[in-house]
Amino acid sequence: MLRSMFAAVSGLRSHQAMMDVVGNNIANVNTIGYKSSSAVFADLLSQSLHGAGGAALALQGGTNPAQVGLGVRLEAIQTNFAQGASQLTGRSTDFAIQGDGLFVVDMGGTRAYARAGSFSLDELGQLTTPEGGLVQGWPAVNGVVNTNATISAMRIPVGQTIPAQTTTDVRTGGNLPADAAVGTTINTSINVYNSLGTSVPLRVQYTKVANGAGTVDWQVDAFDPDGNHISGPQTLQFSQATGEISAPAGRLLNITQAQLNAIKVGGLTPAGAWNGGGINVDFGTSTAADRLTGAAAQNSVAALSQDGTPIGALVSFSVGGDGTVSGVFSNGRNQPLGQIALAAFANPAGLEKAGGSLYRSTVNSGNPLIGTAGSGGRGTLSGGTVEMSNVDLAAEFTNLIVAQRGFQANSRVITASDEILQDLVNMKR
Repeated sequence: MLRSMFAAVSGLRSHQAMMDVVGNNIANVNTIGYKSSSAVFADLLSQSLHGAGGAALALQGGTNPAQVGLGVRLEAIQTNFAQGASQLTGRSTDFAIQGDGLFVVDMGGTRAYARAGSFSLDELGQLTTPEGGLVQGWPAVNGVVNTNATISAMRIPVGQTIPAQTTTDVRTGGNLPADAAVGTTINTSINVYNSLGTSVPLRVQYTKVANGAGTVDWQVDAFDPDGNHISGPQTLQFSQATGEISAPAGRLLNITQAQLNAIKVGGLTPAGAWNGGGINVDFGTSTAADRLTGAAAQNSVAALSQDGTPIGALVSFSVGGDGTVSGVFSNGRNQPLGQIALAAFANPAGLEKAGGSLYRSTVNSGNPLIGTAGSGGRGTLSGGTVEMSNVDLAAEFTNLIVAQRGFQANSRVITASDEILQDLVNMKR
């Protein structure tokens, strides 16, 4: 009777712990990145009334052991690292991991790990958790990320700038009319940039000259904003058979650095230098849809684009699947700002919960394998989203009923044992 009572007491304790686990899961049903837990029971040692007996040939059969169990204990509380649902937030500093892996966080010199990706920027532009932990990664240096370096705090400074980019290529396309009269001039204009980001209007003039043998010939000249001739004449030829460029063979003409240095704007030389290779006027590859052609009847030649930019300031950023944070600058350029690091563990269930949606590594979790998202078994990142809790309310409510009934049944065992003891005491009356 006492055995049954004490066994029931252990059942009460275990089912109370199960209730605690279920209650905590339900409490965190809307906690970002929360991973649910489950209670695992195991029986305690059993008291043997007699041991097993072996068969004695044909004289006597074997007997099984007779054991009375002494109750139950909480064997383990296991963490379920199954993927939670993704929820769109629209915040550029929110990230969700699709697959395995955890964010690496520095909490005052102590390394922790997190699935919750709801981050913010502090006054220094550092990516932080709600409790001030520094999200770790590889900051870019001049747009280059070295993932072989040691990880450090990710910074996304709002006031960051990138230098101007000197124009080296001007793309030209459309059509120069093959049937234009000799002496016809057609002009295109585009702003190009020097090393300081100074914008300089460059005019390229195409003049029809007498056709050669089997070719349609044009003369190409370049002029600065003041109308000074700085380059040319250079010859541009189209095949009369196909209307495609036959010369120059490389399908581009070059304005040299020395010629660009002669540019005047309002009578003055603009501040800044030009690329050593000058500027190529590029007419596109022979298969490009927007290449320059030389068919008849249509004049549509135009300067399509150029690769120079003025100085730019960071206006927004986004994250790629591999964790690369790319900045969008006011001059239209994109440049990597850094790459967020992820940690993988051989046994993520062995991590220790540290509060604040953080985990710490233990001897049974294995050492963190830190690398980039999408590699080494790590999941990918998505921006503007967070991973929600993976708590299944239907399952938790079912477990709640199971825990309640288990507790109730064990309490009935105690009640029944008490009544038997009472009957025993009453036998002397």
